Amino acid sequence: MNTSAKTHITFVKKIMSDGRLCTKCAEVSERLERDGLLEQVNYIAVADSKNSDSEGMLLALKHKVERAPFFIVEDADGQVQTFDVYFKFKRFFEKHIESKIPVAELT
Repeated sequence: MNTSAKTHITFVKKIMSDGRLCTKCAEVSERLERDGLLEQVNYIAVADSKNSDSEGMLLALKHKVERAPFFIVEDADGQVQTFDVYFKFKRFFEKHIESKIPVAELT
C-alpha cells in the first residue's frame, strides 16, 4: 500500500449497459495515472449499470453518491469522506498527504 497506512482509498467507476466504461470514468482514470495518483488508490470497485447489486452500485447507495466516478477515503479511525469531483479529491489528497491531517479534520 502506497498511501499512508492510516488511509484507504477506493475508486469507484461505472460500466455502462453496453459494457464500456463511462466517459467521465475513463477521463478520471487517465488523470489519476497522469497525475501519479493511481498508485495511491488501494482498491477499484465497479458500478455496473446493469446490476444494482454490483459492488460499486452498493457503495454508491451506502455513501449516498449519485454520480460516478467517485472516491471513498477512509482513515484508521473509520472517518469517511467521499468525492465525486476529481479535482476536489486531488486537492484533498495532496493536502492530506503533506499535512498528515486526519480525514475528519479536513471535512
